[in-house]
Amino acid sequence: MASVASSSSFSTRHLLRSPTPLLGRRRCRPNFLSMVTRSCLDDSSALLHAAEYTVDNYVKSGMVVGLGSGHASGMAIQHLGRQLRTGNLKDIVGIPMSVASASEAAKAGIPLDTYQESSQIDFAFDDADAIEEGTLVAIIGRRKLQGGESIIQEKSIINASNKLVFIIEENQYKGGLEGSIPVLIQSPNWMATAEEIDDMFLGDAEVWRRPSMGQAGPLGGDFPVVTREGHNILDVIFTSPIENLAEVAKSLGKVDGVVDHGVVSKIPCTVVIASQNGLNILDKWTADIVG
Repeated sequence: MASVASSSSFSTRHLLRSPTPLLGRRRCRPNFLSMVTRSCLDDSSALLHAAEYTVDNYVKSGMVVGLGSGHASGMAIQHLGRQLRTGNLKDIVGIPMSVASASEAAKAGIPLDTYQESSQIDFAFDDADAIEEGTLVAIIGRRKLQGGESIIQEKSIINASNKLVFIIEENQYKGGLEGSIPVLIQSPNWMATAEEIDDMFLGDAEVWRRPSMGQAGPLGGDFPVVTREGHNILDVIFTSPIENLAEVAKSLGKVDGVVDHGVVSKIPCTVVIASQNGLNILDKWTADIVG
């Protein structure tokens, strides 16, 4: 591994193919229920339809609900507020995943509580940046974090929920995902962690420390992101298709200095996919069998 002093080589080289590719072992497909509702919708109407469907079909009176972050979740929060105002739903308590979702929920009139490790969450909905076809393993956290947002809190609420729905658009559901996976790392000695990840995915990805403002080089410039927990964010940008997202997450979790990452594998999980032709609903109730 290059030394910390040789930062120029780290900042410019591509990561090569791992000796044990992350396409990994064959898995049997999980059990899915697929349903398509036909209608002709533009993209924004389709996403609104998906958000309203999620609230109308999964949120019940008396629930504690995890309120996600993102455009679709914002629509779902607004619709949940309308359902409370009209009396179609009652006694809902929201647990926001971010400052933005808390603000949206407050404007919608949804009673809120803060997340604690002991919180019992009946149901949660959230946006995802991408979801792996067949496994429903998701990537979150690619977007620029606003003040008070936390990938750790978002994942904690997701994992604490008894049931989860991701609301996405059709182009976010695919196999062989490319693009970035955000990785939260300890700020001290961050370069050593970045170089270890760099070596791990040699040829398949690039590793950039995320800047807090403007465009910066792979080192993150003079003002790298520091999360509210005090961590930096590495964007591990895959230029080759990821054939096994769960294996990538497992590998990242073993790296010294990695605190968390943006890969989510949750059971049970439902994905509501919005398209111009209607909604496609995918349910996952069992873990993939690896062998």
